[in-house]
Amino acid sequence: MSGIFEYNGGSIVGMKGKNCIALACDRRFGQQMQTITMNFQKVFKMQDNILLALGGLATDIQTFHALMEYKLNLYNLKENRKMKPSTFANLVASSLYERRFSPFFVSPIVAGLEEGKPVLATYDSIGCTSDLDNFQVGGTASDQQNINFILPSIYGACESFFKPDLSPEELEEVLAQALVSGCDRDAASGWGGLVYVMTEKNITIKFLKTKQT
Repeated sequence: MSGIFEYNGGSIVGMKGKNCIALACDRRFGQQMQTITMNFQKVFKMQDNILLALGGLATDIQTFHALMEYKLNLYNLKENRKMKPSTFANLVASSLYERRFSPFFVSPIVAGLEEGKPVLATYDSIGCTSDLDNFQVGGTASDQQNINFILPSIYGACESFFKPDLSPEELEEVLAQALVSGCDRDAASGWGGLVYVMTEKNITIKFLKTKQT
C-alpha cells in the first residue's frame, strides 16, 4: 500500500464474451486502510457502445474521466458522428502520452462493441496499450504481492473461470465471481461491487455484495 496507485484502493476488471463485453469494479473509496465511502464510481458510460473503467488515485480518476468526456464530446460535435470504440481506445492512449512528464495516476480499461465485436484495452501511465488479451485487470486486488511470493487474485480467478465465447449471462457470472474472489483477498477493495454487461441491445448493471471489513 505504499504506492500512489494503491493509496485509495479499489479494483477493476474487464472481459470479452461472444458479441458482448463486461466490466466490473468494487465500490470502496479509502485512504490506505481507512474506508471513507462505499459508493465511489469507477466505471463510466462514455457512449452507448463504450465503457471506461478507471483505477488508481481517486482525484485523477475524476480528472481523467472529465478530460475524456470533454474530448469525446468535442469529437462528436466536430465530426457529427459517434466515435468508434477502437478510436476511443487510441484517444485514451494519446491523452495519457501527452501527459507523460507529469502523468495521471490511473489504470484505465476501455471496453466497447464495434460492429458486434468486443474491444478491450488497458494501458500503463504513459499510454502503452495492451489490447490482445481476453480479460484485463487493474487495481489493488489485481495481483497481490508479498515478500516471498505473488498471489494472483482477480487475474488468477479470470484465468480459471474464462472460456471463449461466453454468453452475456455466463460473462456476468464469471466476472462477478472473479471480482468477489479478488476483493475477498484484498483489504483495500470490496464494500460491494458492480458488473456492467454490454450487448448490442443494451447495458445491464448487476449489484454485488462483497466483504465489508
